[in-house]
Order: sequence, then C-alpha cells, then structure tokens
Amino acid sequence: MTILERQAVRPDMYGWAVDVRASDLAQRRRAVVDILQLWGAPDSVVETARLGVSELLTNVLAHSGRADCYLLVARVGGLVVVQVFDASPSLPVLREPASDGTCGRGLWLLREMADDFGYARTWLGVGKVVWFACALASLDGSASCGRAC
Repeated sequence: MTILERQAVRPDMYGWAVDVRASDLAQRRRAVVDILQLWGAPDSVVETARLGVSELLTNVLAHSGRADCYLLVARVGGLVVVQVFDASPSLPVLREPASDGTCGRGLWLLREMADDFGYARTWLGVGKVVWFACALASLDGSASCGRAC
C-alpha cells in the first residue's frame, strides 16, 4: 500500500497528522509531489508546492512552539490548495525582506509564487491555518506558473 492510498481522505483530498521533524521534510514534500503528479499538475505547480510545504512545515517548528500539525492537500475545482493547521494562534507576519536579510523570505516568496495565499485563526481560536493555492491550468488551458512568471 502506498502513502497515497493510506492517507487519502477522498480522491481529491489527502491529509496527514504530522509531528514535524527536519529529517522528515523530504518525505512530506515527496508525498505532496506524488499527489500533484497523480493529478497531472504542471512542473511549475509541483515546484511551488515543494517550496510551500517546506516553508509551512518549517514555520511550524520555528514559530508555533510545538511540532504537531495537520497537512492537507486538496484539489478544489482547478486549484490545488495546500493547508497546514497548527495549534499556535499567532498569525504570520509578512513583509518584504531586506536585501541583506538572512531570514523572513520564505512566506514572502511563497506568496509571490502561488496564485493565492492566506492565513486565519481556526474557528475555535485554538490555532491557525496557513495555506496557498496554485491553479492547475490558466484560463487559456496552458500550465499556470503563479504570479511570479
């Protein structure tokens, strides 16, 4: 049984309860890439998702004070949506990074590459969700590459 079969919520949605460890990031990225390839996502979307999964899971470790979260990948119409839920109510702070800065670039870059990006506190106020979305194809049917292209 593959990781896709074990983690499928339904054919257009996959989710994992994750205890984030730096050593597991490659496995999580690979699982998301496998799903996107199964759905026929263009390479540009796969690469944005690879970066996004790394950034969102790394931020759970760096900023939430806990390592547990939930990673959800869903196909919603013509979009791929990746969400990470964690227990911290602290929302991300996005600002354009300084040219000589050594941190603070990840979410800003993700927001620029994805077709949509956002975050919100969960409805119970117990934590938050940070998400991004990429179009599987542009309106003319060609592969989408997000806002960065």
